[in-house]
Amino acid sequence: MATEIDVGGIKFRGGKLFLILTILSSFVGLLWGGFQYYQKFLDMEKAISEFQSPDLSSYDEQIAVLKSEVSMVLEEVSLVNDVAQSLKNDLRDDIKTMKADIRAIDKVVNDIEDRVKANEREISEDFKILEKEIDDKIKKSLSNPLAGIK
Repeated sequence: MATEIDVGGIKFRGGKLFLILTILSSFVGLLWGGFQYYQKFLDMEKAISEFQSPDLSSYDEQIAVLKSEVSMVLEEVSLVNDVAQSLKNDLRDDIKTMKADIRAIDKVVNDIEDRVKANEREISEDFKILEKEIDDKIKKSLSNPLAGIK
């Protein structure tokens, strides 16, 4: 009881019949898939032809406002930077001047200290000489028999 199909004088049976049915069903599936993709293509084409670009003018205005604000902020930052740079340079110059003044004052103070020390030594020596002279005069007057001091 083998099933046979006769098409145009050609007989098909068993495995060949199964193979033909598989090929036919694959071909029908391919045609159906192609039709679906073609329908999607037509739908997409229709959507593209009906597309209207949105009104972005409000965004353009907002972007222009933001650009002007950013520009103003950048100008202010640049101005602050220039002022800070100027202050830094002035401060650096002031510090250099102060260092030079401090060196000059240090030199004057050292000179004065040296002079004071020299004067102290001279005064100390003068005191020693004066003390010796006074001691000598006291001894001389005490050793004088006319002094009347016993």
